[in-house]
Amino acid sequence: MKIAIVYSSKTGNTEELVHLIQELFNRKKVVVKLFRIEQFPINDLSNYEAIVIGTYTWGNGNIPHEMMGIFRAFKTEDVKNIVTAVVGTGDSGYLNFCGAVDEFKTMLYYHTHLAVTLKIEVSPQKKDLSRCIRFVEIVLEKVLLYRSDLKIKSKK
Repeated sequence: MKIAIVYSSKTGNTEELVHLIQELFNRKKVVVKLFRIEQFPINDLSNYEAIVIGTYTWGNGNIPHEMMGIFRAFKTEDVKNIVTAVVGTGDSGYLNFCGAVDEFKTMLYYHTHLAVTLKIEVSPQKKDLSRCIRFVEIVLEKVLLYRSDLKIKSKK
């Protein structure tokens, strides 16, 4: 299973969250590659079965500037066979709490096999662990389900 987590973090909260998500995948014996957005070769999108996007929200609910390249790539590349998921951190005191997660969610729903999204208040706490575990389980379930669908279709 080839999974990547691609993220951006301003204050360290989103970075903490994606490291937790990576650890939870590892506990399931699934190795994932973790990339800061600057390190991820966008041309490699289609080389992964699943991609988890980790983002903070900037300004008034906006996607951070550095994440716009991958956002546009998902809109323009042939990514219909990729399972995707989005995690993000934010402050619910703002009107558009984790607005970047919502922006990615809407776009990925139309262009990929969106599995799940997760919004975390500021930074991951003990109370968020069960939600993070379920997030990982849903991503893995969706990848396995999509794999079996492809096998059935290829046999027809």
